[in-house]
Amino acid sequence: MSTIRINIDNAGVSGDLCAIESEVKQAMQTLHEGSGAGNDFLGWIHLPSSIDDAQLADIQKTADSLRAKANLIIVIGIGGSYLGAKAVIEAMSDNFRNLRKGANGPTVVFAGQNLSEDYLYELMQAAGEHEVAAVVISKSGTTTEPAVAFRLIKEMIEKRYGKAEAATRIVAVTDAARGALRKLATQEGYKTFVIPDNVGGRFSVLTPVGLLPIAAAGIDIAALVNGAREMEAATAPTVPFAENPAAQYAAARNILYRKGYKTEILAAYEPKLLFVAEWWKQLYGESEGKDHKGIFPASVTLTADLHSMGQYIQQGERTLMETVISVGAPLHTVKIESDEANLDGLNFLAGKRVSEVNRMAELGTMLAHVDGGVPNIKVEIPSITPYNIGALLYFFEAACGISGYTLGVNPFDQPGVEAYKKNMFALLDKPGYEAEGEAIRKRLK
Repeated sequence: MSTIRINIDNAGVSGDLCAIESEVKQAMQTLHEGSGAGNDFLGWIHLPSSIDDAQLADIQKTADSLRAKANLIIVIGIGGSYLGAKAVIEAMSDNFRNLRKGANGPTVVFAGQNLSEDYLYELMQAAGEHEVAAVVISKSGTTTEPAVAFRLIKEMIEKRYGKAEAATRIVAVTDAARGALRKLATQEGYKTFVIPDNVGGRFSVLTPVGLLPIAAAGIDIAALVNGAREMEAATAPTVPFAENPAAQYAAARNILYRKGYKTEILAAYEPKLLFVAEWWKQLYGESEGKDHKGIFPASVTLTADLHSMGQYIQQGERTLMETVISVGAPLHTVKIESDEANLDGLNFLAGKRVSEVNRMAELGTMLAHVDGGVPNIKVEIPSITPYNIGALLYFFEAACGISGYTLGVNPFDQPGVEAYKKNMFALLDKPGYEAEGEAIRKRLK
């Protein structure tokens, strides 16, 4: 049985599955045959099964080297160059690791995902108290946010350790042959890994883009990849439609979209999955949001957000669908004890595990939302482990490709992300943007 189980019984789509089945199967065929738009970015499809032991060993050896040198590893990247790694690291980390005395292994932090001066200042101030190494991830080396951060962090590392030692503390993940970062890495002698040309950023978590930072955080990347391998097989086009979780998910969300449900909320009852949701939002938003089409991806962490967003979900505009990542079992046990005074009235919970309460909150919320007109899709994983998270990430990737083609868009380009960059460059007086800058300033007056 597949690690990922999908339940669409409460999505209200069972009567429509037969009508869309042929479309979804065609989308799967288009995806796996590479006959659709964006077919030069399909390297992720068979990535899990194509990663060999030597590649994993090289990544692990490099990660171990960084871990031996530093107790703070700064990963520099933006979008797909950081969200996948961040998602896995947060999912697999102790919620309160920073409070643990004598915690094993270095801390992995991120930079280059914003342009906040205060963020970078505070990071560099904190880094002064630690032994530091860095992983810089950029295909071109010129993307503004990571390029600014890397310039500053590179200078900091070189000043502290000297250029020769700094070169052993910096690893670059970049293009195989071209670009500013590749040129710099060759010039400085950095250890490098390649971003495959045929894998787009938002699908790159199982390349060195994600695997190196994840390994640097001390997480089992072999287990992560093995989980993805299992899901690659479980979502293959040879798997019958009714048994293929990626096909079922893609079908359900496209049916709901056509019925007027324009926003999909990804909900999880485990806070460790917060950045899995952030990664998911980029994956689906950037893949499907084009040609004036697409479901808007949003997310909530429950039960916390039931006390903030819960009112809108329950009774707001009925254009919402909800997908819940349901975790079968926690990794730890905490039981609720009886209290003689029982002032909080919770003695009826005495002897129960907190996870039992959380599960009943999940089931009760699902029923309430369905009764309130919010279709519900459940994606179930057994527990939060590297293997299961690897399976979950690949499941969402496979479903995204199928869903995008079913929607009728190219799921593998992102032409809209360039608009803000052109305006920003013009306002910053980048050479070659003088006319655009003058025009924009007139608009802003």
